[in-house]
Amino acid sequence: MNISEFVERSIGHWRSQRSAHHLAFRHFEAVESEIDIEPISVNDTAVIELCQSHHYDPSLAVSPFQMSWEGHSDWNEDEELKGSTILVPIPDREPGNQGKLLRSQGYAETMPAVGDYYFTEDNCFVLKTSYDRAAAEEKIWFGTEHLRFRVSMIKTSLGSGIVTASFSSEVRVSAP
Repeated sequence: MNISEFVERSIGHWRSQRSAHHLAFRHFEAVESEIDIEPISVNDTAVIELCQSHHYDPSLAVSPFQMSWEGHSDWNEDEELKGSTILVPIPDREPGNQGKLLRSQGYAETMPAVGDYYFTEDNCFVLKTSYDRAAAEEKIWFGTEHLRFRVSMIKTSLGSGIVTASFSSEVRVSAP
């Protein structure tokens, strides 16, 4: 699989159920979310600006997309989880099965981020991102056309300890 195929398979409206273990707090959290993944043009101003802000040539961008989410957690039932981010893959070379992923908002910290991605032999997408105070590792794979799984770990910035571990199952409820 390459990054364009992965993004194409991910486009749509997804219903997600995530279980997270916050090891530092010894707390378990259940999160239900609605996730929208939509393609955006490589010529979109936000894509060009994101590339330039990270010193990448916008002409290297492949299959950029926007992801937005809304959900709620049983940890803080009064707070709605909501956000949006633009993601821009920059493949290292053809066939696009590894490279950089630029994000307007990171996963572990709400700041712009650049992660390294690659695909395993069994088509699992792996993304590793270092932040100021943490590091994240995510793995995403498809069970079927409309079912995908995601695991993630948030580690200390030095990678010496795991702070959070989570598992999500995501079901596509509508495709474009």
